[in-house]
Amino acid sequence: MTAIDPASDVIVPEAVKAPALLGPWALMWRQFRRHKIAHFSLYVVGLVYLVALLGEFFAPADHLATNTRAPFAPPQGIHLFVENGDGSREFLLHARALKVEVDREAMRRHFVEDPEKPIPLGFFVKGHPYKLLWLIPTDRHLFGPIDPKQKVYFLGADRLGRDILSRIIMGTRISMSIGLVGVAVSLVVGVSLGGISGYYGGWIDNLIQRLIEFLRSVPTIPLWMGLAAAIPLDWPPLRTYFVVTIIVSMIGWTTLAREVRGKFLSLRKEDFVVAARLDGLSDWEIIRKHLVPSFASHIIASLTLAVPLMILAETSLSFLGIGLQPPIVSWGTLLKEAQNIRTIIEAPWLLIAPGTTIVIVVLALNFLGDGLRDAADPYAN
Repeated sequence: MTAIDPASDVIVPEAVKAPALLGPWALMWRQFRRHKIAHFSLYVVGLVYLVALLGEFFAPADHLATNTRAPFAPPQGIHLFVENGDGSREFLLHARALKVEVDREAMRRHFVEDPEKPIPLGFFVKGHPYKLLWLIPTDRHLFGPIDPKQKVYFLGADRLGRDILSRIIMGTRISMSIGLVGVAVSLVVGVSLGGISGYYGGWIDNLIQRLIEFLRSVPTIPLWMGLAAAIPLDWPPLRTYFVVTIIVSMIGWTTLAREVRGKFLSLRKEDFVVAARLDGLSDWEIIRKHLVPSFASHIIASLTLAVPLMILAETSLSFLGIGLQPPIVSWGTLLKEAQNIRTIIEAPWLLIAPGTTIVIVVLALNFLGDGLRDAADPYAN
């Protein structure tokens, strides 16, 4: 840019503004936004955790309430128009009530929708009371029947007449929180042991690496079965939840520890580490202030990819009956209801509904982790 000095008619160059420099996190975010699938998955994962946090608000019914009149009730559709007696149609957001019919040839009963009995639906309706965020007492729910006495099963019911949609929503809190807590445990143990192993080396490195190799050589399913069998049956559900979380984290930290060790081995002789040591910083301060932040973005990406593995591990344990047990509701315990082949034939929604939820969430977390890993790579295009 140039300008003309009116006094001398001399062209004087204007001051050129220096371009704004982006920090490493801003560069990582800009690179991440270019990954369209990962960017979309970020919102999907955020929505899932919002549902987990406000589960009672999103659940249309009490996930523990049983109904002896609706065992294996099929999913009920949502309809927009209702027919009047004169043949005209009127707009009404509703679901059709279920009625029981008997198949005399097969001598079995089955449910059919009754178009003459619509159940009006609405948003922010009244339902069973609960405490929002465990603090605020309320009875409002996002969506459901306007009349709290009427029951609608959007994804069907189980053998005890419990609403599957509400149980999936409430199971999201357990399954997703196990992923977060398990990753937090893996983060602390993996970074600590991996950092000590890579920074000090010597016999400490050999001891930690042999421990990691031993844990990785043990088959996971027998190891989990042995540890889960040691849990007393009379333990309260909350204590069992934390123990299962620790069991799931037993293997997850080893991969992160190996990665941290490799980074520390390559960075401990760098000039900035030597300068920090000459400046009088302790080993712990060098690790905490210089080494770990230098590849924090890589750790975040690795942990994001570890969350779906934790979720699948909990689901597998609970499905095999060695993880969480009822009355705790998780995606694994919901899949356990579909172990019977007769149940799958008569009520396939018991398998399809929670199975589809697990697939969508795990895919979203994997896409998110891939996007973060690519964005954290300084050599990526």
